[in-house]
Amino acid sequence: MAQQDYYDILGVERGADAAAIKSAFRKRAMQYHPDRNKDDPEAEKKFKELGEAYEVLSDGQKRAAYDRFGHAAFQNGAAGGPGGFGGFNGAAGGAGFSDIFDEIFGEFMGGRAGGARRAGPGRGADLKYNLDITLEEAFNGKKAEISVPGSVACETCDGSGAKPGSGPTECQTCRGAGRVRMQQGFFTIERTCPHCNGEGRVISDPCTDCGGQGRVRRERTLAVDVPAGIESGTRIRLSGEGEAGPRGGPEGDLYIFVNVAQHDLFDRDGKDLYCVMPIPMTTAALGGDFEAPTIDGGRVKISVPEGSQTGKRFRVRGRGMTQLDQTGRGHTHRRGDLYVEVQVETPTGLNAEQKNLLRQFCEAGGGEDACPQSKNFFQRAKNFWEDVTDGR
Repeated sequence: MAQQDYYDILGVERGADAAAIKSAFRKRAMQYHPDRNKDDPEAEKKFKELGEAYEVLSDGQKRAAYDRFGHAAFQNGAAGGPGGFGGFNGAAGGAGFSDIFDEIFGEFMGGRAGGARRAGPGRGADLKYNLDITLEEAFNGKKAEISVPGSVACETCDGSGAKPGSGPTECQTCRGAGRVRMQQGFFTIERTCPHCNGEGRVISDPCTDCGGQGRVRRERTLAVDVPAGIESGTRIRLSGEGEAGPRGGPEGDLYIFVNVAQHDLFDRDGKDLYCVMPIPMTTAALGGDFEAPTIDGGRVKISVPEGSQTGKRFRVRGRGMTQLDQTGRGHTHRRGDLYVEVQVETPTGLNAEQKNLLRQFCEAGGGEDACPQSKNFFQRAKNFWEDVTDGR
């Protein structure tokens, strides 16, 4: 039976450069790796073919021989063929294959990607806590106490998981390495030791209080500094305040997500605050002063010019939210601005005298002439109706 062309196995053209060959091998080796295709008996065969093709085409001398003589170049021991091919070791091409194999499958199999995985207890899980605060608390900052359920180190065994007076012993399966090696086809594959779960140690006499886990469930009370100026969605990280690691492993982190509640008076946009205030029709028409609230509990005087309309906005500098300190040096006194928007209120429940006064106002020419926006709108509406009538 004729052997399949190495270029076809990798799916590259004959003129492909080294980078293209390496990229094609990475892609297909990941696709056909036996650990990812445990139910496919053909996967291991294809995986071996890929390794054989890559060893030849990634080596300049072997590739030149293959391009000239084909598979015959490696028969009868030629060019380091079956006699010198064994297991991709020793030859230049073999060294390159070993490197790329580690690069591709290091993380997938817990191998050497980014450095060898050290044996030892695993890290505890991270925890999440949602903290609700008021807008006033976001303005001033606060020290909050929160209760966090989770795992803490067992006090009886000091987190080791072993009964007091005893201790963990070296795993005899992996000899403390936390990894075991298995031969699979052409390759030696490293896996997490199934006996010690990668810790390299086992506990023969477990602690009775924690069952050998080295940690127990307990609710903790923590103090959290919420900085002034904080916004909804901000994440506060407390390092080492998450779940305790099993059997003395490092703790995870606690992430606090802050939610600032809606306020009855103010809307927030970053460092600025917005407030809508109703004012009497007479104040809007004649002008006058009123007091607006501020987030710090104070008041600020707003002067309304005569003839003010709904939607008119007044800017009060420096009376908005505290700006969050980005330097880490502490509290900042910088603040945003407060925007007060007036809403002219039409009076209701008028008595007979008040109604009579308004009629006198209209009769004195205070109706249409005093309301230019209304006059302009109705003039445009009149023109529209006339255009529609003329067009019929």
